[in-house]
Amino acid sequence: MSSDKIHKSVNIRNKSASFEYHFIDKYVCGIVLTGTEIKSIRMNNANVSDAYCIVDKSELIIKNMHISRYNEGTYNNHEPLRDRKLLLKKREIVKIEKELKDKGITVIPIALFINDRGLAKLEIAVAKGKKLFDKREDIKVKDLKRELQRSFK
Repeated sequence: MSSDKIHKSVNIRNKSASFEYHFIDKYVCGIVLTGTEIKSIRMNNANVSDAYCIVDKSELIIKNMHISRYNEGTYNNHEPLRDRKLLLKKREIVKIEKELKDKGITVIPIALFINDRGLAKLEIAVAKGKKLFDKREDIKVKDLKRELQRSFK
């Protein structure tokens, strides 16, 4: 494996999350991964845009997060869309579970990154879906900021 394929800073973001949802709380949690999964993440071969989290038996599980198969993996390569356990403190999981009881609340991943110690971390948010008029308002604010930046240049 050549070292030029591995990126020093991995930062895989869910770009549509802030457009689609209002964030209520944010958490940074660890992920239980296999060896080939972490190697694929270090090569930026992951996608969190379709993923979501659920609480199952007092454990936080991320579903539908795609981590591509590792090219140099052998017969023990991982399944790309398997469910992965997230590592949070018990009281944080209980708090998330209580918030999920409200209608329209979900837990979505915002970013997947490698921290200073070389561990894969996932930033998640407890979020509520935006209405269409909220999305239009965000677009207006973004356009106004862009116009102000242009006028100052």
